[in-house]
Amino acid sequence: MNVLLIITNRYRRPIPVIPLGACMVAEHCALSGHQVRTLDLMFARDPLGTLRSVLDRIQPEVVGISFRNIDNNDMQQPVSFYRELIPLVETVRRKSSAMIVLGGAAVSVMPEALLRFTGVDYAVLGDGEIVFPQLLAALSKKDIPNDIPGVAWLDETGFRSNTGFSERFMGDSLLPDFHRWVHMPSYLSRFSPVPVQTKLGCHFQCVYCTYRKIEGSEYRLCDPDTLVREIVDLGKRGVRDIEFVDNVFNSPYDHAMALCDTIAKFQTSIRFQTVELNPLFVDDKLIEIMEKAGFVGIGITVESAADPVLERLKKAYSAKEVYRTAEVVKQHKVPCLWIFLFGGPGETEETVQETLNFAEKCIGERDVALFMIGLRIYPGTELEEIARAEGLLSVSPLEMLEPIFYLSPNVHIEWLREKIQMSIATHMNFLNPRAMGLPFLPVMNYLGYWLGVKPPLWKRTRYIRRGLRWLGMDL
Repeated sequence: MNVLLIITNRYRRPIPVIPLGACMVAEHCALSGHQVRTLDLMFARDPLGTLRSVLDRIQPEVVGISFRNIDNNDMQQPVSFYRELIPLVETVRRKSSAMIVLGGAAVSVMPEALLRFTGVDYAVLGDGEIVFPQLLAALSKKDIPNDIPGVAWLDETGFRSNTGFSERFMGDSLLPDFHRWVHMPSYLSRFSPVPVQTKLGCHFQCVYCTYRKIEGSEYRLCDPDTLVREIVDLGKRGVRDIEFVDNVFNSPYDHAMALCDTIAKFQTSIRFQTVELNPLFVDDKLIEIMEKAGFVGIGITVESAADPVLERLKKAYSAKEVYRTAEVVKQHKVPCLWIFLFGGPGETEETVQETLNFAEKCIGERDVALFMIGLRIYPGTELEEIARAEGLLSVSPLEMLEPIFYLSPNVHIEWLREKIQMSIATHMNFLNPRAMGLPFLPVMNYLGYWLGVKPPLWKRTRYIRRGLRWLGMDL
């Protein structure tokens, strides 16, 4: 079939994200014999005008719309993206008779709400690169996709969804040809690392998380040798920065160790990053092999350093593990980004102070702390149940496209903001999400690339903040 795949994400803060999932979908559809074209709107000056032109030119039979995020998950400066879908869908309907299929991570989180909001024909849930080619095969025969796992639609009976996940990482190719589907120089010149997944699935029970809904609860692991060969090929094509975007990079621990060990043996010139380390599985052995493999930045999403909060979030580790992890990090040179999430269930003024005390005493000057406030509530999560039980949420799941956040009733928002800002003001390596929205950040990224500054940019937080203060500004 003649297929157009629209990549809708235009959000560039802190950096543009290379669309791994959409490129995988395009590649697998092409390998299945379909004629596929992509339209990446990230850098389009006139998205709708460009779309109209492409529709006139190629006359697709099926239009896939890749939708990454419902919103930016930021309680302080919320930005919704789902409304941007309507002009795109309306343009396709006016200019084409093509079937419209909506896919992407956001769709797996709220499929029925997005189907009803957009009025598209089908939604693809889970592994789009597996499901979408199967759906195209059914559509080419004018079949109803009743038996394809991961397809959802609306009919006269209401919302229909086929459950299940497909095998992944079973083929010869684990990465797409990014250069074929998007304009890579535009991304690379803005500090965007190439995203790589080493696994799918998550067996952790965090109350707010949607990963199990998107990827399933069972691990599906890539073969380290196969993946590293493809990473080496990316390096030969000029890629210098890769970010591993697993929901948790170091679980299973042995898989992460095997991958890093294989990378280290190849002695590539590629710089690696990941901001998804779980404190439970951080030790000297892991950090040592990551450094040997070429990691230039790591991130640990600890959320809190207070046991009452960690227990209510079901993080599976204690404050003792957080402190132990900090001691491990101090023994190594690779810079670390610590990510904290204030205001969750169980948060009080005392637990806020516990976490800030940890950050101020245990995070070294060369490392960085990012403080976030509020937890986005998604339907189907335990956090939704908690919020309803506490009387903080009353709207139906179908009305939750507009961002709704949880904030512990035991903490006043203004007090929390002031407390965090006081800590940021006295520690030049501390940040809040507002830093990600600085209007000059895209220019800074672009200039940094051409001046040869090596990523990740966050590791230079204290220097950037000192420069801003010298100019009479700050975060």
